Amino acid sequence: MADFYDILGISKGASTAEIKKAYRKKAIEFHPDKNPGDETAEANFKKAAEAYETLSDPQKKARYDQLGHQAYTSGGGQGFGGGGGFGGMDMDDIFSQFGDIFGGGGGGFSGFGGFGGRGGQRRVKGKDLRIRVSLTLEEAANGVEKKVKVKRKKQAPGVTYKTCTTCNGSGQVTKIQNTILGRMQTSAPCNVCGGAGQMIDSKPAGADAQGLIVDEETVSIKIPAGVESDMRLKVGGKGNEAPGNGISGDLLVDIEVKPHDELQREGNNLHYDLYVSVPDAVLGTTKEIKTVTGKVRIPIEAGIQSGKILRLRGKGMPSLNGYGNGDLLVHVNVWTPRTLTKEQKEFFESMKTDSSFEPAPEKGDKSFFEKVKDMFS
Repeated sequence: MADFYDILGISKGASTAEIKKAYRKKAIEFHPDKNPGDETAEANFKKAAEAYETLSDPQKKARYDQLGHQAYTSGGGQGFGGGGGFGGMDMDDIFSQFGDIFGGGGGGFSGFGGFGGRGGQRRVKGKDLRIRVSLTLEEAANGVEKKVKVKRKKQAPGVTYKTCTTCNGSGQVTKIQNTILGRMQTSAPCNVCGGAGQMIDSKPAGADAQGLIVDEETVSIKIPAGVESDMRLKVGGKGNEAPGNGISGDLLVDIEVKPHDELQREGNNLHYDLYVSVPDAVLGTTKEIKTVTGKVRIPIEAGIQSGKILRLRGKGMPSLNGYGNGDLLVHVNVWTPRTLTKEQKEFFESMKTDSSFEPAPEKGDKSFFEKVKDMFS
């Protein structure tokens, strides 16, 4: 798949305004109205729209810059981060989503997300809806299906539409003007139906001016393993419906992963603070610790030092793009008791002169900063 920056002919450092300008130039160059019947031009038009859809969104652009086309997932009409591409979209969908680039929209079924179409009828698109879904760290690690109740606008039962009497269903009105250069003919979207070619015929009580009612619906959202807070999923077609033969908007799902009591997340790695007693640190033991997939027991070697980092490979968070798991980093802290009995104090007093208790770091023992450096390498 071609690089999005190459498709638009821009550099990675291009500003938002430059990205929009480059897309508009390409869209005009490959516009279907300028290249009727040219399948190559239509394919290039869709590629430009796909590139703009990603690069114009700061969050998607950042992921694309980091991962390239691997940043995409697809399936079931539900894409991660809006990445699924335009392979399943028709030209009306593209015009509907980026109508502002071509100066389209207005009139008719007002108050909706936009219009799509070319050279005739336009398809109204319903507004996108946005919700926030909270997950536990375990749900984010393993993936989960959430069922949420969403209030969305739908076409009212019994509503009917008829052909617009102003444009006769074409979605366009033609004007002929006499100028000093002669008679000129211009076409514009119908100001009555907004280019949809349809208008309300009859609507039941309770429906709004567009023939819509608000209805609560339970929507199932499949959340992939590896998501992070502030990521966004898109459930296609589960936003507000549009009147007539319009396109439903999308449901945008903002993810929030709640803090965990024991595990701290850093990218795909997890951190766990393990406290061991002085006797356990001296003699060695085994400890049970929590992971996102359940509890595991790990050996604590005799003579372990406070600050030691134990790496459990593959026990961290899964990569969203399916490239393995991060690690679980267990930070060992030797717990020093704050209060002692008389006998305990006497024991430790007797150990002061014992050479076994004298600090004697070996050459291979790393400093705290070296351990941190290794952890991030």
